[in-house]
Amino acid sequence: MTTTEPKQRTALVDADIHPTVPAARLAEKLPEPWRTRFQQFGSRIAPPPAMYPRVRNGGMRLDSFPANGIPGSDLGLLREQVLDEYGVGHGVLIPLQAHSYGAEAPDYAHALCHALNECLREDFLEPEPRLVSSICVPHESPELAIAEIEHYAADPRFVQVLFPGGAETFLGHQKYLPIYRAAARAGLPIAIHLGGIEQHRGDGWPSFYLEHHAWFGNVMAMVAANLICEGVFEDVPDLQVVLVEGGIAWSVPLLWSLDAAWPRLRADVPKLRRKPSEYFREHFWFSTQPIEEPPDPAHLPMALRHTGMTDRILFASDYPHWDFDSPATALRDLPKDLRDTIMTGNAYRLYHRLERP
Repeated sequence: MTTTEPKQRTALVDADIHPTVPAARLAEKLPEPWRTRFQQFGSRIAPPPAMYPRVRNGGMRLDSFPANGIPGSDLGLLREQVLDEYGVGHGVLIPLQAHSYGAEAPDYAHALCHALNECLREDFLEPEPRLVSSICVPHESPELAIAEIEHYAADPRFVQVLFPGGAETFLGHQKYLPIYRAAARAGLPIAIHLGGIEQHRGDGWPSFYLEHHAWFGNVMAMVAANLICEGVFEDVPDLQVVLVEGGIAWSVPLLWSLDAAWPRLRADVPKLRRKPSEYFREHFWFSTQPIEEPPDPAHLPMALRHTGMTDRILFASDYPHWDFDSPATALRDLPKDLRDTIMTGNAYRLYHRLERP
């Protein structure tokens, strides 16, 4: 079999790569009694994609399955199919296992999240300097989540703190404020990715995969509106939030509606001192996959500029999922300056710990 030389490393940043740590490997890092519990009972909720609605091959690219393993578990294949193939300068790891582990009973959740962080550090970050990671935290146990943030805060290879879109309650609830404060103190944004305990809050569980896939934005819209209306950004003014894999276009009508109603309903949200849209544009970021694309590709730049946030959109491939966006072809209809900003510049502004190649 012939091999090709990897492309020269560029400033391209992929903001959403999903690694997977095999259960046997994770168990090695768990102390007792948590190892035995994990081996016998697993986690409280099934990690994606072991849930309904499911698609064939677990929603993964057919060529992402290593010879002996599961997609996202083989660093060599990840290098070959993403980092080397496209000359990626930095790839941000978002392990979706953390959504399941972070919702367990406090000490068990902490043990699972710490073991996952250690596996990511040893198996991905140490052998591959192009990769950086999210800190997985037991998000339902603030004191333990803060301890995990503080444990990794000094390591520049950890660039954000991971939350699920569907936690036990809305993410604007005051129980999560201490975690947000800890992240902000460490200079780390919060990344919110779909999934968790309540995965379809608001619209309910879909009957069809088409519903599920086409309307990711509903969950993110509810998360964003709740964080704003609860006054989280008045309480934690330095907090930055990345909405991962939840679309973009929904933000425009949401902000129109919030701003239109706010003057008459200010007594209901006493913490808000400014228009909701101002908080949104100062504190939120998007990832591109899956981006809503109009039938005429020429209209996409206009749609993105309507958000007023083209300086806060990050490129994401969503590897190894079936709807992976190739960095070579994604956003190809955008003007070069806008495409370059999304593919490279915005990520370096958000993730201060990254150094351009």
